[in-house]
Amino acid sequence: TLDDTGREVIHTKGSADVLVPLCSHVLSGDEHVALTPEAREQILERAERMSARALRVLAIARREPQKQTREDEDVEQELTLLGLVGMMDPPRPGVKEAILTCRAARVGVVMITGDHKLTAVAIARELGLWDENSWALTGAELDELSDEALGKRIDSARVFARVTAAQKLRIVRALRNQGHVVAMTGDGVNDAPALRDAHIGVAMGKDGTDVAREAADMVLVDDNFATIVEAVREGRAVYRNIQKFIFFLLSSNAGLMVAVFATALFPKWLGLRPLMILWINLVTNGLPALALGVDPPGTDQMNQPPRDAATGLLRRRDLLGIAVVGVLMGALGLSCYLIPWPGATAANHDQYGRAVSFSLLALSPMFHALNCRSSTESFMRMRPLLPVPLFLAIALSTAIHLVSVLVPSLRGVFATY
Repeated sequence: TLDDTGREVIHTKGSADVLVPLCSHVLSGDEHVALTPEAREQILERAERMSARALRVLAIARREPQKQTREDEDVEQELTLLGLVGMMDPPRPGVKEAILTCRAARVGVVMITGDHKLTAVAIARELGLWDENSWALTGAELDELSDEALGKRIDSARVFARVTAAQKLRIVRALRNQGHVVAMTGDGVNDAPALRDAHIGVAMGKDGTDVAREAADMVLVDDNFATIVEAVREGRAVYRNIQKFIFFLLSSNAGLMVAVFATALFPKWLGLRPLMILWINLVTNGLPALALGVDPPGTDQMNQPPRDAATGLLRRRDLLGIAVVGVLMGALGLSCYLIPWPGATAANHDQYGRAVSFSLLALSPMFHALNCRSSTESFMRMRPLLPVPLFLAIALSTAIHLVSVLVPSLRGVFATY
């Protein structure tokens, strides 16, 4: 700017650790006092104390009026320090709770910021992101570490302060090399390389640049970290529901398969008719499977560790469960041929046994659907106890099957009693 006499006055602001060394004087009242090394050290200590209180500190300085400034002259030198400004930028509501949810879900959160290191650590403590084993690193300190040394310490890193775009990319790659699935958030042009290199790049929808949005895999429309946590919750629910769907169908059909193959080994037992098998598969098993696909998240959904990205949809425990349920359900179906049913005669005992086995294999999956809602919790402890879609699916499937038993004209079609 120009003063009253037409001379240039240069005003500048910036971080204290960068701007204070460029100052030769400090304004004390109306006097310009020479800045001694001791005074400069006291000012920097004051700035650090302010940063430790989670304040973003800016130094304000000016250069005294100059008659003429050359175009090639560095004007940010021999400045007069006017003072320090501390600004409070409180976290958004819900962020602290979201980070605590991440900790319970074993999802690591790392803060990468342009703030002072002490400011970032203070904010991390306030948010519950910091613990006794955490450590913080500046961009300058990061450059001093080799890739191997960074890899050994990256798991306990919680704060990276004053980092460049290249350093953000290096942090992402170090986390990936340790086997982590990395989601990176960013809004600026310099964030684009890290957004593209992360497994999931998340750009800000409100304040983000077009370059960041183009480089990202998804856009956060409300720029709120808590929304990312809700997306993790929803993603886990969708993945778990896919597992429930597949586990229910495979285990229920395993029981049917055991019964069909076992009756084939004993010619004196009447095997299930093809119509019975189709009825069980299409009518009674289909609706509960679809209802499990929209089951609400379990209460322990965000208290479990993330799954290994290399594992398939079905774990060893799931495969074992399919085998156990299949053998149990198939054995119960076969036992129907051995029980002396009331009203059955020697001539039609096998028909009675087949009819009861048909109903057992059709209706037992209705109860098994409740068991499939969680692999770790009893369904009696889950809330809601019986979701509306699953209740309607079980009720409708049961009612449809009872038609084949209770309607006299259909008993001949399905060979029921």
